[in-house]
Amino acid sequence: MISNIEVEKSSLLVNLKCPECGAEYDASAVHTICLNDACKSSLFARYDLSQYLDKAVLKDRPANMWRYHELLPVIDPKNIVTLGEGFTPIISLENLKDQAEGNEVFWKDESGNPTGSFKARGISMAVSKAKELGIIAIATPTAGNAGGALAAYAARAGIKAVVYMPKLTPQVFKDECRLYGADLLEIDGNISDCGRLINEDAVANGWFQISTLKEPYRLEGKKTLGFEIAEQFNWQLPNVILYPTGGGTGLIGIWKAFDELEQLGWIDSKRPRMVAVQSESCDGIVTAFLGGKHHSEFADGGFTIANGLRVPKPYADKIILKVLRDSRGTALTISDGEMNEAVKEVARTEGMLIAPEGAALWQAYKKLRAQQWIKPGERVLMINTGSGYKYLENIEI
Repeated sequence: MISNIEVEKSSLLVNLKCPECGAEYDASAVHTICLNDACKSSLFARYDLSQYLDKAVLKDRPANMWRYHELLPVIDPKNIVTLGEGFTPIISLENLKDQAEGNEVFWKDESGNPTGSFKARGISMAVSKAKELGIIAIATPTAGNAGGALAAYAARAGIKAVVYMPKLTPQVFKDECRLYGADLLEIDGNISDCGRLINEDAVANGWFQISTLKEPYRLEGKKTLGFEIAEQFNWQLPNVILYPTGGGTGLIGIWKAFDELEQLGWIDSKRPRMVAVQSESCDGIVTAFLGGKHHSEFADGGFTIANGLRVPKPYADKIILKVLRDSRGTALTISDGEMNEAVKEVARTEGMLIAPEGAALWQAYKKLRAQQWIKPGERVLMINTGSGYKYLENIEI
C-alpha cells in the first residue's frame, strides 16, 4: 500500500548547509535561509554519502518518491505525509518522431501526481518535515499549483494552510484550495506581490512560510525527479534536459540529485546539459544567462498562459544560473502563442494534454534542434510539470 511506507533504514541526513558561505545549521531545528546577511542563500540538506548503499535496495520498494528515503530529510517515517506522489512515467514521442529529426525525445509526465502537478513532490516533503518539526500553520505565495498542493497535503497532515494567489490565476486553482480547506487570499498583482504581503502577515500570525527556495525541504522533494530520471534511464542520464523555469526548484533539485548519486557511485560524472525555458513575459533568467550575469533582474511583462512561469525574479537566481553554466546548458524564451500551439499539437498527435509550461519545452526543443545546439542522436528529456486540464480557461482552442 502506498500509504504504508516501510522504511528499512533511517535518513542519512546530517545537517543543512549554505552553498554560498558554507555555514552549517542543525537540521533538527526550524530554518529558512542562511542567516549570513552577505548571502541569505537557500539552504541545502546534506547527507552522509560516505556510507555504502547499493542501488539494489530499491528493487522491492513502492513506486513513489519515498523509495529514496535514505537521501530524504524526514527522520521518522510516521511523519511522512503522502498521497502517492512521484515515480511518474517517462513517455517517448511517437507521432511527433519526424519533428524530433532522429533524436530520442521523451517526456517525464508529472501530470499524474496528486493535485495534477510536480508541486506535489516539494510540498509533500515540506509538509512532512514541518510536521516532524512541530509546525502547525504553513503559508505560501503561489502562481497556482503550489497552492493547491499545499492545501491538499496540509489537509492530510491536519495542519493549517494559508495561500496567497494572484487574482488572474485560473479559477480551478482557487477552487481546489478552498475545497481542501485552505485560507485563500486573492491578490491584485503577481507572485512577487503575493510574496511581499505574505512575508508581513506570516510574521504577524506565526505562520511558517514555504516560499520557493526560502526553506530547505521543497527542494528535497523536487530532487526526487533527478533520482527517478537516473533510475528510469537505467543509470545512464540523457544528454539534454529541458525544464520550464519559474522559481527553478526542480532544475536545482535535479542537479543536486545527480551530484548525490555520483557520490554514492550509482552514476558516473557525465551530466546532461540543462536548459531553462521561460515565458517571454518573465525572462529574467534568460536575459541574465545570455548577458553573462550571475544574477537576474526583476522582469514582469504581465499575464502569461503558463502561470507557473510568471516569476519575475526567482529567489535562487544565482544558483539557477550556476547550474546552467556548470552543465554547459542554455536558456531561451517562448511566447504565449507558441505555447498555445504546442499544447494543441501535442494533444492532437500524442494524446497528452500537457500544461503550457510543458508545451513551451516542445517549442524550445524544435528551436534548439534547428540551431543544432541539440545534436543528432542525442537523447533529450522534457519535464512536463502539470496537467493541461487545469489551464483550459487560458488555452485558445
